[in-house]
Amino acid sequence: MSSQTTKKYTLALFLSGFSIFAFGQMPKKHIQNANYVNSRAPLRQNTYLELPLGSIKPQGWLKEMLVRQKNGATGNLDSLYPLVMNQRNGWLGGDGDQWERGPYWIDGLLPLAYILDDKDLIAKTKPWVEWAINSRQPDGYFGPSKDYESEAGLQRDNSRDWWPKMVMLKILKQYYSATGDQRVITLMTEYFKYQLKELPKNPLDHWTYWAKFRAGDNLMVVYWLYNITGDKFLLDLGDLLHKQTFDYTNAFLNTNLLSTSGSIHCVNLAQGIKEPVVYYQHHPEQKYLDATKKGFQDLRKFNGLAHGLYGGDEALHGNNPTQGSELCSAVEMMFSLESTLEITGDVDYADKIEKIAFNALPVQVTDDYMGRQYFQQANQVMATRLMRNFADNHGGTDLCYGLLTGYPCCTSNMHQGWPKFTQNLWYATADQGVAALVYSPSEVKMKVANGTEISFKEETNYPFEENIRFTLTTDEKVKALSFPFHLRIPAWCKTGVIKVNGKIIQESKGQQIVRINRQWKSGDVVELSLPMHIFQNEWFENSISVERGPITYALKIGEESKNIVNEKDPVDYGKSYMEIRPTTPWNFGIFKVPEEKLDDLFKIEKTGVTTNYPWNLENAPLIMRSKARRIPSWKLYNEMAGPIPFSKIYNMENSPEEEDIILVPYGCTKLRISQFPVINRTKNR
Repeated sequence: MSSQTTKKYTLALFLSGFSIFAFGQMPKKHIQNANYVNSRAPLRQNTYLELPLGSIKPQGWLKEMLVRQKNGATGNLDSLYPLVMNQRNGWLGGDGDQWERGPYWIDGLLPLAYILDDKDLIAKTKPWVEWAINSRQPDGYFGPSKDYESEAGLQRDNSRDWWPKMVMLKILKQYYSATGDQRVITLMTEYFKYQLKELPKNPLDHWTYWAKFRAGDNLMVVYWLYNITGDKFLLDLGDLLHKQTFDYTNAFLNTNLLSTSGSIHCVNLAQGIKEPVVYYQHHPEQKYLDATKKGFQDLRKFNGLAHGLYGGDEALHGNNPTQGSELCSAVEMMFSLESTLEITGDVDYADKIEKIAFNALPVQVTDDYMGRQYFQQANQVMATRLMRNFADNHGGTDLCYGLLTGYPCCTSNMHQGWPKFTQNLWYATADQGVAALVYSPSEVKMKVANGTEISFKEETNYPFEENIRFTLTTDEKVKALSFPFHLRIPAWCKTGVIKVNGKIIQESKGQQIVRINRQWKSGDVVELSLPMHIFQNEWFENSISVERGPITYALKIGEESKNIVNEKDPVDYGKSYMEIRPTTPWNFGIFKVPEEKLDDLFKIEKTGVTTNYPWNLENAPLIMRSKARRIPSWKLYNEMAGPIPFSKIYNMENSPEEEDIILVPYGCTKLRISQFPVINRTKNR
C-alpha cells in the first residue's frame, strides 16, 4: 500500500469512528476487564483472558474432530481401556491404577464434554471430579494415599506423588470454569496450604522426578486461584514451587541443554517450557521472557522438525527426520503455547500452536479416533513393528497405530489436544474487547464493553483457505456498541487485508496483532484475508521442506494398511494394531529454486473435495504438483528411510528422468517425506 493510500485510509477511518492499532506485543500496563477475572496485584495484568469453558463452540471441520473424539476413544476409554479406567482406578477410590493415566483422560474428556454440552460425557466426568473433591483430608491433602503391590499394566505405587495431582488441579480448574462450583476453590485453598507446609520436607522430586520438571502446571493453577481469592500465602507457595522446579530459565539462557542429545525428557520439556513465562506474572523480569523465547529458538535449531515439533523419543534426540516425536509432546506443547500466548500476547506462540495443530497432531490419530501412534517421524515410510533408533523402544510398536502401542500415557493424554485448542481460539482482552488469535471455524459468546453479551461466528475453511469471515450478533435492543477487536496477522503472511462490511480498512504486515476499535452494530462483518505463499525451510543435512501458510506439505505415498492380531504381548501393547506400508516410491529429491520461482515449480490445486473431515489422503482439500527425481542410493534401512542424503553432495547421483509428484498437507498423511534432499536440475556428468 502506498503512503498516499495509507493517508486516505487513515482519514476515512477517523471520519467513520475507527481507530486501528498494530503491535507485536501488548504494552505492559493495561486497564482491567470488568467482565472477567483479571490479575490481582502484584501479579502482572495479562493482555488476554481465558473465557469460561463452553463459551467457544467449534464449527465445520473442527466440530467434526471433536465429535469423532466423542464417538471414539475419548468418549469411550472406560470401556476400551478397562484395566486402568474402570472402578478400580485410585482416582475413583479403588485399588487399581492411581497415577497419571486416569487424570490424563479426564483432562481431555472434561473440556470436550462441556464444549459439546454433551450430558452423557459430562456424566462420565462427574465421578472423577466428585471423588477428587471429596477425597480432601483434614490436613488439606487430596487424592489417592495408599500404595499397593505391583500388578501388570497398572501403576499402583507413589500414590502421594505431587505430579498426578497437578493434572487433577488442571481438571478442577476447568470444571470450575464451566460450573462455578465453589467446592473447587475450597479444595485448592486447603491443598495449597498443605503444599506450602509439606514441600520443604518432601520436595517436588521426593517420590518421582516428574513433578520437578512439570510444576509449571502447578504454579499456573496457584496464580489462577490467587486471582480469584487474593490469599497472600499463594504467592509464597508460587515462589517455593519455582525454586524447587527445574531451572528452565538458566538452562535455556546459559547451558547447552537443548543442544545435547538425551538431556531432557521430551514431554517434560513440552510442559516445562512455559514455566519461566508463568512465573513472570509475579516477577515480570525480562529474563523470563527471553528464556522461553531462546528455548524455542534453540529447540528449532538443534532438534526441530518440519511438522512443528522436535526429535524426542523419549529423550531429546536431535533433528534427524527419522527420529520420533511423542504424541504427548504434541498435546502438552500446544497447551504450553496456549498458556504462553495468553500471558505474553506474542503472536509467535500463536503461529507455533497452529503449526502443531495443523500438522503434527492429526497424523498420530486414526480417522475414527480409536487408535493412535506413540512416535511419529517427519520422514515416515513404514509404520511397522520393529525396533528402531529411538531412545526408548516399546516392543518395536512405537510407530504402529493402536490403542496401547508404544506406551499407554498417550492413550490417556491425547484427548486434550483439540478441546483445549478450541478453548483458546478466542480471548477476552484487558481493554474490554475480544481477540481472535488462533483461527478455525467456531462461534463465541462473551461479554464486552460494559458487560454487553455478544457473539461472533467465525466462518472459514482455514488452514486450507486464506479467508476468514467474522459476523457479529448482539441483542436487538443494542443499537451500537464500542469495543476493540484484536486480530492476528501470522508471521508467514506478507500482508493481511482486513475489511469491515465489504470495505478495506487496513492492510497489515505479518507478525503482529491489529486492534480495530470502532462502534459496532449487530450484523457487522469483518473479513480477514491472509494470502498464503509457498516458501521453503532448511533442516537436517540441508534438507528442505515445502510450506504454505501454516501447513507443511509432504510427498503423497500410497498406503497399504494391515490389522495385526497381537498374540505376543496384548497386555502391554494391545490386542491388535495397524501396520502401514508404502505402495509407491518415496526416495525423491526436489529442486531448490529462488523464492520468486517457487510458484512455477510447485503448483497448488484445489481438489474439489467437500468434507468436514479433511485429514486423510482421500479428503485433502489441497495438493501441490511438482517435478522431482529419485535418488537410487536412498533406500530403506531398518524399515525407515535410510540416512538422508546431504543436500550439498557434489554431483549427487539421481535418476535422469524428472517425475511428476504430488504433495499433500502433512496432516493428511500416515506415510510421507516432508524433509527432502535437494538435487540440481542439471544432468549428472
